[in-house]
Parts: sequence; structure tokens; C-alpha cells
Amino acid sequence: MILAGVAHRQRGRTVVRQQTGAGVAELVADPDRPRAWTLLVDGIPQSHVDLDDPQYLEFEYVRRIGHLIDLAAPAGQPLRVLHLGGGGLTLARYVAATRPGSSQLVAEADGALVELVRQWLPLGPGGPRGPHGRRPGRVRIRVGDARAVLEQLPAGSCDVVIADLFAGGRTPAHVTSAEFTAAAARALSPAGSYAANIGDTSPLGYARAQVATVRSVFPHACLLADPAVLRGRRFGNLVLTAARRGLPAAELARRAAADPFPGRLLAGDELDRFTAGARPVTDARARPSLAPPPGLFAARPEPRERSSGA
Repeated sequence: MILAGVAHRQRGRTVVRQQTGAGVAELVADPDRPRAWTLLVDGIPQSHVDLDDPQYLEFEYVRRIGHLIDLAAPAGQPLRVLHLGGGGLTLARYVAATRPGSSQLVAEADGALVELVRQWLPLGPGGPRGPHGRRPGRVRIRVGDARAVLEQLPAGSCDVVIADLFAGGRTPAHVTSAEFTAAAARALSPAGSYAANIGDTSPLGYARAQVATVRSVFPHACLLADPAVLRGRRFGNLVLTAARRGLPAAELARRAAADPFPGRLLAGDELDRFTAGARPVTDARARPSLAPPPGLFAARPEPRERSSGA
């Protein structure tokens, strides 16, 4: 058996380092939580995973997607979830713990990263259990391009599609277009929900174009982010959610406002004003997202916001 990654001590913490297809991946032990780790690739935080408490969501943007998952169906009801972008499988673990019996598929392009996570952050025995010890359901991991995996799925086969796709801190161009969004909509059931993680900063042109793109496909959408990010004061994460049959915008806003780092929700007229003048992105015009500013993650690895992977 070939071990993925070698553990060593660095500044008093356990660090596992492994070269992967996307760069140098590191798992850094959380000093405050006994079996928790932060995953970084080339120094950019990707995921935070607590093996003892899969319902704990460290990153604020992940917590906001967690709210959408909580509201996608009555509490505890299994869901069919597609995760485009794997990282440390934080949200797959969350769904498994909160909605036992769910069927989940994770598309991750970096096979070496998948092996690292499987070895050090296992999903199997000892992984997340649901209430009363119930089995979490099935989590399948498919190594491959996210859009290719998405386009192969039967229509209506998912209740939730989550796009959290980054390479080198940037979202690849081919997963930012209206054609990609249409493929996500096709994969969803009529009552299904879509969520995308967006990294951007002032003047938020990329985020505005992504909102316009998603609204060209879905009739209902809302945007969740830290108020400072929405005002363009710093680089950060924005969570764009969409659906055909409406979104629980009022409850999403309430939950985000009650988070440890409160978020703000834009919908309706406010989202119209945010998006004013932005054009939907097509495959022909698609470009990668902006890279995080140099030094943004210098004080790693305990970020509350980050801009890549789940």
C-alpha cells in the first residue's frame, strides 16, 4: 500500500504534505479541535474538516451553503446531492450526518488529492453517522472534470447541486458559463436548488456577471456574503443560490444574519441593482475568476473565509 502524504511537525502542529495534480496539498491539524484539519493547496485554504463533529462548519461561506442544505427539504429527509469540487468533503460529511440515507456524488479532478483525503480524513467506518447512529448513506467520489461528470447525469437526478470549483485559487472558465448552469439546471429535480461559491473583490464585476448568468437560467436567485465583501472592501466569498420554484430567502437571510460572522442576503430589487448592466457569460466569453490577492492567506491556516474548494 502506498501512503498518500507524510506527517511531520511544523511550528508545533502536525502537518501532512503531498504533491498532487493541483499543487502541494497540506493537511494542518487544528490546535483547538482534537481531530480537525485544514486542507490547503499551494497555501490556499480549501477545506476544514472535523472528524469528530461533521456538522461543525468552520468557513463562513460553507456555513451559508449548509443553511441552504438545511432548508432544501424537511429536517432529516434524505437528499440526492451532487458536489462539483471535492476538497476535504466537508459538505458531503455534513449531509451524511444531518440527512442519513442521502445519496451523494462528488466530482473531483485531482485523483491524488482524493487519495490523500481518503487516507487521512476517511469517510468510511468511524466517519460521520446520523442521528441515533444511523448510517450516513452513500458518498461516491468520481475523479474527473466537474462539467463532464455533470453533463453525464440523467435529467432530474439531483435535489441539490453545489459548485465549489477552484484551481490555483481561480474558478476555471468552463464552469462559469450559462451552458454550464443550464447543465446544472437539467440535472436538478423541479424543486431542486443550486449553489455556487464565487471568489471576488471590488468592483465585483465577476460576481455580477455570475449572478446575471445564473439568472438567465433560473427564475429565482439570491446572493449571500459578508457585508464588507458586498461593498467591495475586501476579497472574499459570495454564495449564489438559485432554483426554479423559489428559494427560502427570508429564512436564509435570518440564518446568515445570526452566524458568528453575520452575512447579508441580496434578492429581488436589491439583486437587480447589484446585477444592473451585467451580461450573462457564455462559453465563448467565459474567463477564469480573479486570483486571490498575494499574501491574502499568509497568516494561515485558520481562515474564516477562503476562495477555493469545499
